[in-house]
Amino acid sequence: MTKYSYNETEGFKKGRDVWFEMRGATAAQALVDQAAEHEMTRDLRQFLFEHCFAAVWARPGLERMTRSIVTISVLTALGRSEELKSHIRMGMNNGLTREQLKEIFLHVGVYAGAPTAVAAVRAAMEEFEAQDKAKAQAKG
Repeated sequence: MTKYSYNETEGFKKGRDVWFEMRGATAAQALVDQAAEHEMTRDLRQFLFEHCFAAVWARPGLERMTRSIVTISVLTALGRSEELKSHIRMGMNNGLTREQLKEIFLHVGVYAGAPTAVAAVRAAMEEFEAQDKAKAQAKG
Protein backbone atom coordinates (compact mmCIF):
# COMPACT_ATOMS: atom_id res chain seq x y z
CA MET A 1 0.00 0.00 0.00
CA THR A 2 1.37 3.37 -0.97
CA LYS A 3 1.45 6.25 1.45
CA TYR A 4 0.59 8.96 -1.12
CA SER A 5 -1.76 8.16 -3.97
CA TYR A 6 -1.47 9.66 -7.44
CA ASN A 7 -4.07 11.88 -9.09
CA GLU A 8 -4.74 9.60 -12.05
CA THR A 9 -5.66 12.23 -14.63
CA GLU A 10 -5.79 11.32 -18.32
CA GLY A 11 -2.35 12.91 -18.73
CA PHE A 12 -0.99 10.89 -15.82
CA LYS A 13 -2.31 7.64 -17.29
CA LYS A 14 -1.03 8.40 -20.78
CA GLY A 15 2.42 9.38 -19.49
CA ARG A 16 2.56 6.40 -17.15
CA ASP A 17 1.75 4.04 -20.03
CA VAL A 18 4.49 5.53 -22.23
CA TRP A 19 7.03 5.37 -19.39
CA PHE A 20 6.09 1.79 -18.50
CA GLU A 21 6.57 0.73 -22.13
CA MET A 22 9.99 2.36 -22.28
CA ARG A 23 11.20 1.45 -18.81
CA GLY A 24 9.81 -2.08 -18.55
CA ALA A 25 6.74 -2.89 -16.46
CA THR A 26 8.45 -4.54 -13.47
CA ALA A 27 11.10 -1.86 -12.94
CA ALA A 28 8.60 0.92 -13.64
CA GLN A 29 6.08 -0.36 -11.11
CA ALA A 30 8.75 -0.63 -8.43
CA LEU A 31 9.82 2.97 -9.05
CA VAL A 32 6.22 4.24 -9.09
CA ASP A 33 5.55 2.48 -5.78
CA GLN A 34 8.78 3.82 -4.30
CA ALA A 35 7.95 7.39 -5.40
CA ALA A 36 4.51 7.13 -3.78
CA GLU A 37 6.12 6.63 -0.38
CA HIS A 38 7.03 10.33 -0.16
CA GLU A 39 4.95 13.35 -1.08
CA MET A 40 7.83 15.12 -2.84
CA THR A 41 8.78 12.17 -5.03
CA ARG A 42 5.13 11.34 -5.69
CA ASP A 43 4.52 14.89 -6.91
CA LEU A 44 7.63 14.79 -9.10
CA ARG A 45 6.56 11.48 -10.67
CA GLN A 46 3.07 12.93 -11.25
CA PHE A 47 4.61 15.99 -12.94
CA LEU A 48 6.93 13.90 -15.11
CA PHE A 49 4.16 11.58 -16.29
CA GLU A 50 1.86 14.46 -17.21
CA HIS A 51 4.32 16.98 -18.63
CA CYS A 52 7.24 14.93 -19.89
CA PHE A 53 5.92 11.56 -20.97
CA ALA A 54 2.33 12.45 -21.90
CA ALA A 55 2.87 15.95 -23.28
CA VAL A 56 6.19 15.31 -25.08
CA TRP A 57 7.11 11.64 -25.45
CA ALA A 58 3.60 10.68 -26.58
CA ARG A 59 3.44 13.36 -29.30
CA PRO A 60 3.38 12.38 -32.95
CA GLY A 61 6.13 13.59 -35.25
CA LEU A 62 9.17 11.74 -33.89
CA GLU A 63 9.61 8.04 -33.27
CA ARG A 64 10.58 7.05 -29.75
CA MET A 65 14.04 6.00 -30.86
CA THR A 66 14.62 9.48 -32.28
CA ARG A 67 13.36 11.06 -29.06
CA SER A 68 15.76 8.82 -27.16
CA ILE A 69 18.66 9.97 -29.34
CA VAL A 70 17.76 13.60 -28.68
CA THR A 71 17.32 13.05 -24.94
CA ILE A 72 20.54 11.05 -24.57
CA SER A 73 22.43 13.70 -26.55
CA VAL A 74 21.13 16.53 -24.37
CA LEU A 75 21.78 14.68 -21.11
CA THR A 76 25.29 13.84 -22.32
CA ALA A 77 25.99 17.47 -23.27
CA LEU A 78 24.68 18.68 -19.91
CA GLY A 79 26.70 16.08 -17.98
CA ARG A 80 23.64 14.56 -16.29
CA SER A 81 25.12 11.07 -15.86
CA GLU A 82 22.60 9.68 -13.36
CA GLU A 83 19.58 10.57 -15.49
CA LEU A 84 21.52 9.46 -18.57
CA LYS A 85 21.70 5.89 -17.24
CA SER A 86 17.91 5.70 -17.08
CA HIS A 87 17.59 7.06 -20.61
CA ILE A 88 20.24 4.67 -21.91
CA ARG A 89 18.08 1.82 -20.62
CA MET A 90 14.93 3.32 -22.10
CA GLY A 91 16.73 4.11 -25.35
CA MET A 92 17.74 0.47 -25.68
CA ASN A 93 14.13 -0.51 -25.01
CA ASN A 94 13.24 1.91 -27.82
CA GLY A 95 15.58 0.06 -30.19
CA LEU A 96 18.98 1.73 -29.76
CA THR A 97 22.01 -0.54 -29.80
CA ARG A 98 25.20 -0.24 -27.81
CA GLU A 99 26.99 0.64 -31.05
CA GLN A 100 24.55 3.48 -31.74
CA LEU A 101 24.96 4.78 -28.19
CA LYS A 102 28.73 4.80 -28.65
CA GLU A 103 28.32 6.87 -31.81
CA ILE A 104 26.01 9.31 -30.03
CA PHE A 105 28.61 9.84 -27.29
CA LEU A 106 31.42 10.35 -29.81
CA HIS A 107 29.32 12.79 -31.81
CA VAL A 108 28.24 14.80 -28.77
CA GLY A 109 31.83 14.79 -27.48
CA VAL A 110 32.99 16.71 -30.56
CA TYR A 111 30.47 19.49 -29.95
CA ALA A 112 30.13 19.49 -26.15
CA GLY A 113 33.67 18.47 -25.21
CA ALA A 114 35.55 15.25 -24.66
CA PRO A 115 34.83 15.15 -20.90
CA THR A 116 31.12 14.87 -21.62
CA ALA A 117 31.76 11.85 -23.85
CA VAL A 118 33.99 10.27 -21.19
CA ALA A 119 31.31 10.71 -18.51
CA ALA A 120 28.62 9.34 -20.84
CA VAL A 121 30.68 6.27 -21.71
CA ARG A 122 31.27 5.64 -18.00
CA ALA A 123 27.53 5.89 -17.34
CA ALA A 124 26.81 3.58 -20.28
CA MET A 125 29.35 1.02 -19.10
CA GLU A 126 27.70 0.99 -15.65
CA GLU A 127 24.29 0.51 -17.26
CA PHE A 128 25.56 -2.21 -19.62
CA GLU A 129 27.16 -4.03 -16.68
CA ALA A 130 23.88 -3.88 -14.73
CA GLN A 131 21.94 -5.17 -17.76
CA ASP A 132 24.43 -7.98 -18.37
CA LYS A 133 24.36 -8.98 -14.71
CA ALA A 134 20.54 -9.03 -14.67
CA LYS A 135 20.47 -11.17 -17.83
CA ALA A 136 22.99 -13.62 -16.36
CA GLN A 137 20.98 -13.90 -13.14
CA ALA A 138 17.77 -14.47 -15.10
CA LYS A 139 19.41 -17.36 -16.94
CA GLY A 140 20.35 -18.89 -13.61
